[in-house]
Order: sequence, then C-alpha cells, then structure tokens
Amino acid sequence: MKPTAPPIPTIVPLLVGMLAISFAPILVRFSDAPVSIQGMYRMLFTFLLMLPFAVKSMPAVRRLTLKDWWLLFWAGFFLALHFILWMASLSYTSIASSTILLSLEPVFVMVGTFLIFKDRASRLAIIGMVIALAGAIIVGSGDMSVSREAVFGDLLSFLGTVAVAVNMLIAKQILTRVPAFLYSLIVFFFTFLCFLAYNLAMGIELTGYPRKEWIVFLLLAVIPTVFGHLVFNWLMQYVKATTISMSVLAEPIGASLLGMLIFGEMVTGMQLFGGAFIIYGLFLYLRAERADTGSAAKMELAAAPDLAPSGPPPLSKEG
Repeated sequence: MKPTAPPIPTIVPLLVGMLAISFAPILVRFSDAPVSIQGMYRMLFTFLLMLPFAVKSMPAVRRLTLKDWWLLFWAGFFLALHFILWMASLSYTSIASSTILLSLEPVFVMVGTFLIFKDRASRLAIIGMVIALAGAIIVGSGDMSVSREAVFGDLLSFLGTVAVAVNMLIAKQILTRVPAFLYSLIVFFFTFLCFLAYNLAMGIELTGYPRKEWIVFLLLAVIPTVFGHLVFNWLMQYVKATTISMSVLAEPIGASLLGMLIFGEMVTGMQLFGGAFIIYGLFLYLRAERADTGSAAKMELAAAPDLAPSGPPPLSKEG
C-alpha cells in the first residue's frame, strides 16, 4: 500500500518536476557539442550522482537474473536511441514541434501494450489516440510550409518518441521485480555505455570541450533528470501514475514558453492547433486509463471479498 502523503505538499514536487523537464530542450540548444556527447555525459553524471544512494539496492542486485540483465541492457539501448534522435531533432525543428511530438509517448505505449501484452484499450482511449495522432499530423503539415529541415526534425522527434515507448514497455516487464531506483541506476549506466560505444565507433572526441559545455552536461543531469524524472519516480510512491503522466503534458507548454523567452522562437498557429489536439487526445487517453484502473481494482476486490475492510476505518492521527 502506498504511503498516504508525501512529507511535503504534492504540488511542490509536481511543479518542480514540470519546470525541470521543460528545461531539457533549452539546455540541448545551449550546447554546441554533438548530441551523442551531451547524452553520454548527461547519463554518466546522473549515474554518478545516484551512486552514493545505491547502497540499499545492493541486495537486490544479487537477485537479478540473466534475463533481467538482458532486459536492462535493451532498456538502456532504447533510451540512448531516444536521446540521440530527440536531441538531434532540436537542430532541425523548433522546440515547440519537437516537444509536442514527444508527448505522444503514452499513445505508442498503448499500441505496444496491445501488440505485446494483448491489453485491450477502451473506446475512449482509442478516440484519444486518434485525436493525438491527428494533432501530430497537423504539426508536421504546418512545418512542411517552413522547410524540409523542419519536417526532418519532426521525423527524428517522432522516431525518438517510438524509441522511448519501447523503453517504457521493457520497464513495464521488469519493474514488477526490480526496485525503481535500481532500475534507473542500471539503465542509465547502460545508456552511458551505448553512447560511449557510439562515440568511439564514429570517432567523436570524448574530451577537450570548453567549460561552458561541461556546465551544460552537468545541468542536463541535474535539472531535467534528477529534479525532473527522478522526482517523478519518487512521487509515484505517493500518487497515481496517471497524475505523473498528466504532469508530463506540461513539458511542451513549458518548453515552448521558455523557447519563446530565451530564443525568440514564436509558436505558429499550426503548432498551437496541433498541440491542442495532442494534449486533448492525451487527456482523454489518461482519463480512460484512470477509469480502467479503477474498474480493475473494484473487480479484484469483488473477486476477493475476504480482503474487503470490515468495520469502521481506523482513526487518522489528526482525529
């Protein structure tokens, strides 16, 4: 059973996480280093920051099977693929288009769960998926009038979103038996190794970057990763997963506003129109997911009446 409430008001870590992940595309734009170098050091620095807190996870490491290690490796591989495709997209298309398309991740996860786990989606979830995909087409068609480069950037972001959805599907399989912190620690390390192998194979310089770049690498690890994704992971022990999913929808909005303020990238009418479709479609999907989760819980309770609470509920400490 989840703890009743976090030690601080829920809205505080939610706002911190939403603001933090919005800075990811901004920091990528500030760097002149190859995106594979940015991703490599982002993962390395995040791993090193997490390592001192991994002592409690050591017993769980010994229980990992060969299959677990294999799944963790592929999770790291697809996370690296996501980063390299999405970060590269920011060199070709706008921050708004790239992050709007990235928010399609839940749609691809839904499709993957149907194809792999045979999980059937409700009619409302399917309607939400169709609306969100229509929004992606609107954003892409709007960028066609800008340049071919913008469309290529949209394609990279789209493929990067597919890659992170595969990463999430792998996580769905392994997080039932591996603690979330340990999962993140190992996957981040494998992601770093994938970036390292890629950079060595492509002959990309690993060092020799100016001080500004090292600051950006560290900030990418600290702000969007530690204060963003890891804060969301911590918060999931107190709130529903759908609450976290809804908060991630703030990334395209926050990133677009920051792009306007910092880089002067104005959001076009087609981006606003398509983005509204995507966000509304995802809202419908997450609403359907929450309803399905509630129905499943009621069915489980009905199937096991002996688990139902009897008598009056316990008094709270405040009472």
